[in-house]
Amino acid sequence: MARMKFLCDADRCIECNACVTACKNEHEVPWGINRRRVVTIDDGLKQEKSISVACMHCTDAPCQAVCPVDCFYTTPEGVVLHDKDICIGCGYCFYACPFGAPQYPQEGAFGARGKMDKCTFCAGGPEEDNSQAELDKYGRNRLAEGKLPLCAEMCSTKALLAGDGDIVADLFRKRVVRRGGRPDNWGGWETAYEVKL
Repeated sequence: MARMKFLCDADRCIECNACVTACKNEHEVPWGINRRRVVTIDDGLKQEKSISVACMHCTDAPCQAVCPVDCFYTTPEGVVLHDKDICIGCGYCFYACPFGAPQYPQEGAFGARGKMDKCTFCAGGPEEDNSQAELDKYGRNRLAEGKLPLCAEMCSTKALLAGDGDIVADLFRKRVVRRGGRPDNWGGWETAYEVKL
């Protein structure tokens, strides 16, 4: 079975935040939570790059390893999901994740975290596929509908790729070869947008 993965091509990302907006609108994410965000590295310098970051659905997820109540689970497609009914809001996953994917609502009393929320790769949660309960807690289950995550579909420059890890890797490999194959040839607009894959 396919192992689902995200990949952001830093040479194509234009920091438009369409992926962030698409995710928030599609899943009606609570205030104060961003399942996806765009990070800029070397801001203002010639080598500036932007990448779209969310849960990377790790093969050996550190959030899953530290959770004291085992609310995390991995689907057969390799998507790391969580059960909000089991989550106690301890925050261990927040500190273990190198990508800052687990987030907590900012409403409520000081020190009260509430239930954790994170990117679901548009795969919903443990409730029945496309049920109202799943929609209310985790957002729309696009994978059950045979679709890819909306953040990747809405990326106008196709910088954000999502899907079967092998296919995503092949697409990126072809882009690198067409750009000249070396990192020092990346970065020019004339090469980054020359071929549409």
